[in-house]
Amino acid sequence: MRLRVGTRGSPLALIQTQLVINALQRASPALQFDLVTIRTEGDRNRRDSLIALGGRGVFVREIEERLLAGEMDFAVHSLKDLPTTQPDALALASLPPREDPRDVMVARDGCTVEQLPHGARVGSSSQRRAAQLHALRPDLNVLDIRGNVDTRVRKLDEGQYEAIVLAAAGLIRMNLAARISHYFSPEEMLPAVAQGALVAECRADDVHTLELLATIDDANTRAAVMAERAFLRGLGGGCQLPIAAYAEVRANELHLRGLVAAPQGGRMIRAAIGGEADDAESLGTQLAEHVMANGARELMESYGAQSQPT
Repeated sequence: MRLRVGTRGSPLALIQTQLVINALQRASPALQFDLVTIRTEGDRNRRDSLIALGGRGVFVREIEERLLAGEMDFAVHSLKDLPTTQPDALALASLPPREDPRDVMVARDGCTVEQLPHGARVGSSSQRRAAQLHALRPDLNVLDIRGNVDTRVRKLDEGQYEAIVLAAAGLIRMNLAARISHYFSPEEMLPAVAQGALVAECRADDVHTLELLATIDDANTRAAVMAERAFLRGLGGGCQLPIAAYAEVRANELHLRGLVAAPQGGRMIRAAIGGEADDAESLGTQLAEHVMANGARELMESYGAQSQPT
């Protein structure tokens, strides 16, 4: 049986898609796959910030449209790129085991964040990372950086930055983990919602593909990222304000931490909640309600982000 798989064409996206294909072939060796590569709006426009392009969804909209049109059987995405509200006709069919969710720093001289010189130029594509970097080191000069993982590393090596901050998962998957000079603990820098997680998405009425993809679903990963996504959905902030969440599951107990911050590392609201993993989405919603009642609503209103889509 042959399945058509939709993916972005970047080196990291192709590696991630192959990871999902490999897992499916281990579960069902007779399966064969054809790649359908798509250049999304986020790939075409390297000038504007992700916020200017519309935030979440900029790397997936066109892929989802072609999936709905029947041009592929399923698509592989980085889950953090997906909006928290999905079309009813599509299903998040499989969430394979999550890669390291932490943020990391790559520095030209191999130093840690504490060792960076005063005023060092640090490249980051994320308001979330920038806000937490400013909280750790207010003296750092955090600059926007766009491009694929390899492009960002090249810009670092060319001297445009003293360091860059990225997701550990991307560097690990591209065999660039040796370049990592500092792993940020969740206490230092809370990760993005669903960072490090992949998703295989298919049409909700395609029962056969749903069943195939379910064979590589990881229950703990699903519980963790669904709690994180429920937190983000409850805030309604999308990419418009720095928002972070990280859930861990141990022995069916889920612990979720969340953060909402002002841009550039001003006010920062943190909270946590725990409960049974089976209640993952409810826990995420409860945590969102808690932070909204404890300052996040006022913070969002002050930056005009209270009604932004997720």
